[in-house]
Amino acid sequence: MRLAVKLALALIPVMCVVLGLYGWLSVRRERALFEADIRRDEHMVGMALRAAVVEVWRRDGQEKALSILDDASARNDGLEFRWVWPEATVGDRFAPSLPPAQLGELFQGTEVVRLQREGVNGGRFYTYIPVTAPMGATGKIGAIEISESLAEEEHYVEASVGNTAFTILALALLSGMLAMLLGGVLVGRPTKRLVDKARRIGEGDLSGPLLLSQRDELGLIATEINAMCEHLAEARERAERETAARSAAMDQLRHADRLNTVGKLASGIAHELGTPLNVVGGRAKMIARGLAPEEVADSARIIAEQADRMARIIRQLLDFARRRGPQKASMDLTQLARQTLSLLEPLARKGQVTLQVDAPEGEVRAEVDPGQMQQVLTNLVVNGIQAMKKGGALSIRVERTEARPPADHGGAPGEYVALRVIDAGEGIPVANMPRLFEPFFTTKDIGEGTGLGLSVTYGIVQEHGGWIDVVSEVEKGSMFTVFLAPERASR
Repeated sequence: MRLAVKLALALIPVMCVVLGLYGWLSVRRERALFEADIRRDEHMVGMALRAAVVEVWRRDGQEKALSILDDASARNDGLEFRWVWPEATVGDRFAPSLPPAQLGELFQGTEVVRLQREGVNGGRFYTYIPVTAPMGATGKIGAIEISESLAEEEHYVEASVGNTAFTILALALLSGMLAMLLGGVLVGRPTKRLVDKARRIGEGDLSGPLLLSQRDELGLIATEINAMCEHLAEARERAERETAARSAAMDQLRHADRLNTVGKLASGIAHELGTPLNVVGGRAKMIARGLAPEEVADSARIIAEQADRMARIIRQLLDFARRRGPQKASMDLTQLARQTLSLLEPLARKGQVTLQVDAPEGEVRAEVDPGQMQQVLTNLVVNGIQAMKKGGALSIRVERTEARPPADHGGAPGEYVALRVIDAGEGIPVANMPRLFEPFFTTKDIGEGTGLGLSVTYGIVQEHGGWIDVVSEVEKGSMFTVFLAPERASR
């Protein structure tokens, strides 16, 4: 209805102006016609009186002739007649009420008309009929002054103005009401349906076509909106299919990367299992040869401890290799870092690398999927171990820090949780930095990597709403920092 109100408010002033102009022109025309009628009537009366006055003047003298004008004034309601001499001075009873320019015309025997709009009743209309009075040998120029009050004209004009104003007001109100009614029917209702449809589209509801029977611009908009909904529905289905396929492919890549890492871990764990297996075998042989009861119990206890140790190592490996869907939960990242390094300890020991966790006191929690985040840390730590050909120390630093997200990530600066994997390896050449997270890009030797680890890591961190920052210097080492929102910010 707002548009209908605006149309009505815009239409009413325009209509008032147009009708007002028409009324003003009509009143002006009526006034001109009224004055023309007065002039014509006064001319005709003046011509008749002139003949009578000249005849009586010639026969009975001036006094009798001028009495005709007095009698005419007494008999004609609204008309007044008076004899004037053009040469009479102001204040004389025979002086005309004319300016000097019109006096000259009257001297020349020309009929003069004067409109005087002064006075309470709107003024008077004067007509001067020149008369050659029969005085002397050639006569003398005088004039009959005929005047009429313009009060009737003013009353007529006032009535016309009132009628015009009433007509303008009535037409404006009727036009406004009609504009409101038609605007509500032709614009308001269809617009409301268009708005409701747009809101449903904004909420993701693309069902139910919008049907407008009118064949105008709003009907065309409805048709285009329906076509847009069809295209959006098709695009949504296509996007869902592509997203599902991409998700499945990414899940396969992650699992492949996980299995590749499992293979690397297995080589280190195989050696780790050798010691407890030797202990179990030796104790079993001792029991078989025969031992005292207290020694049998001691050997059985040792065998059970070593078996538990091997089971725990194998369980960690299986848990890491198992495929499962993302399940975010509140997790202490310090504990997660320690679990990851515990799993990678055999591989690190094989490469003469020592692992450590640097973390503040207390918990540093975030909403993460423990399995996926462990895969992120595992990939980064394994890359660090492989980069440290001469061995050394590798650490995971867990901390809260102020950070500003990169431009392609978006978001406001604030406090974030940082997981920093710091190695003392060979470093990354500057030329390789732009391609670091590309799938299947690797600079490792054949058999050491597939080029999926960092790409999978990048994808997992992005799905957690974070980003990765890399600082590296050739021959000095690298630092991969994973930034995540803290638990309080994610709730």
